[in-house]
Amino acid sequence: MEQQYIDLYKEQQANVKMHSASPLNDLRDGSFALFERIGFPTIKLENYKYSDLKEPLSADYGLNINRIPIPVNPYEVFKCDVPGIKSFLYFVVNDGFYPVSDPRNNALPEGVIVGSLKEVGKSHPDLIARYLGKLSAKKEDGLVAFNGAFAQDGFFMYVPKNVVLDRPVQLVNIMRSDVDFMANSHNLVILEEGAKAQLLVCDHTVDDVKFLCNRVTEVFVGENATYEHYKLENTNTKTTNLSTLLMQQLASSTVLANVITLHNGITRNTIEIALDGQHCETTLCGMVIGDKNQKVDNFTSILHNQPNCNSKELFKYVLDDMSVGGFTGKLFVAKDAQKTAAFQTNRNILLSKMARMNTKPQLEIYADDVKCSHGATVGQLDEIAKFYLQSRGISEKEARLLLMFAFTNDVIENIRIEALQDRIKLLVEKRLRGELSKCEGCVICQ
Repeated sequence: MEQQYIDLYKEQQANVKMHSASPLNDLRDGSFALFERIGFPTIKLENYKYSDLKEPLSADYGLNINRIPIPVNPYEVFKCDVPGIKSFLYFVVNDGFYPVSDPRNNALPEGVIVGSLKEVGKSHPDLIARYLGKLSAKKEDGLVAFNGAFAQDGFFMYVPKNVVLDRPVQLVNIMRSDVDFMANSHNLVILEEGAKAQLLVCDHTVDDVKFLCNRVTEVFVGENATYEHYKLENTNTKTTNLSTLLMQQLASSTVLANVITLHNGITRNTIEIALDGQHCETTLCGMVIGDKNQKVDNFTSILHNQPNCNSKELFKYVLDDMSVGGFTGKLFVAKDAQKTAAFQTNRNILLSKMARMNTKPQLEIYADDVKCSHGATVGQLDEIAKFYLQSRGISEKEARLLLMFAFTNDVIENIRIEALQDRIKLLVEKRLRGELSKCEGCVICQ
């Protein structure tokens, strides 16, 4: 699998670099050398034991190394119907930032930069170089290394000191191709001291071909900053979505991350949050609704590297048919990270005998003055509760729906954008009813 990409890089590295920017190119050869040494991850690796990527990585994909423009205007085909969200709206088509912006985006506060990582790398190379790769270059991970070798563009957001964004920034990833296609993009988000921002990332596909998306996102949250990260995946069954989110928190910062998979093919989410300052607050949530042959693996790490920090983690899965779920959650508490409070929960419901769930919560604690716990359950719907609802005149189908919706509700409640929370409730209800979850105003999903 690896050799075709190793040969491709050696033949095309000049073109890869020519169509990118110097801050990305400065890390490129080192990333390629690491990928050449370790290759793609396999299930033999402990961190990937629930993610068998051999089949999707073996497909013959096209790559857009020469950055040929894609003939689609995302502002025409994507009409977000979330009432009242009024977001700053941006698009990445395949692996390139769409260069035309909506006029409403001109209302960004002074000093805020949102745009193409490649173009900002040319206009503000010192700013990009100060942060780019500071988290990803440390990862001994084949997918991250591959991304570093081939990613030429991506999304960039910078919020200066004490600046507050009064509405969310929405990034829509759209996959569009006539042939099987691979996209590698790198996103960089920076919040300086005291800044506040919300980012909503939506994944969509247009065409009925095989897609492989390998995206790496680095997020830096400064002292006393507040950041919310929402990721909603709603793709087709031929899509393999490989997402790596790496985040650093400094002192007294607050982070909420919520990752929701409603419809997919194969998904692997890697999330690592490093609490590198005292008095950090972290909430990490996730939800998966799977059926047919869908596969979703969430691998999370919350690293308590400093004392007096709190974290809460909650992931829930509802799996039907022959779908497969995986969850590995690691809570790490360093030797000097005293007064840590860290709690992790994974709850799972299997609706069929063929559905499977693999779960492995972990605690790795080197301090002695801490409050930490973890727990995981795998089971079926509560038959007593269902019988009670039926005894009150509710049909069996609606009783099952009510119980499943109640099961997922505490994850949805951790969406702090009210308009988005209402829309997710509707999409989850439709998904639990067996309908294809979609945004009604989205031409792509229709």
